[in-house]
Amino acid sequence: MQYSHSPERLQPGLFGAVLMASPGRTLLDTAPVDTTETFSELALRGSYQHCRYLLGSIFRELSLAADARWLTLIAPPALISPAWLRDAQLNRERIMLLQPRGEQSALNLACEALRLGRSHTVISWLQPLAPSACRLLANAAHQGGAQSLNIRLD
Repeated sequence: MQYSHSPERLQPGLFGAVLMASPGRTLLDTAPVDTTETFSELALRGSYQHCRYLLGSIFRELSLAADARWLTLIAPPALISPAWLRDAQLNRERIMLLQPRGEQSALNLACEALRLGRSHTVISWLQPLAPSACRLLANAAHQGGAQSLNIRLD
């Protein structure tokens, strides 16, 4: 697993508000979010076991967030199974798994979930993700007062 960081491009604080939220305070209590702060992307490279370990930590923190809305996973890969979610000690009562149906794409489903505002974070696995798709996700997240996280498994 590798993490690459570009010093000239700062990554918005997707997890900061979730981890630092005080009890009784939701993410919606903060000032309006700039569109550029509503979308993040995480690229993981390495063994599936290591990737699942890292994702388990991230998902656990997000599932235990003070925000009472859902943590929504859109079309997760096979390594993110319901059995794995149970074993990762997540708050499964606050996690929703969604799969696109029929003609609907995972991108459209993610945008819809973000726009509805019933999720504090919508996680997708869209690859490759064009800049126009990033803007769609960011705008939908801004409309719903949510965060969009796209995970790339390289």
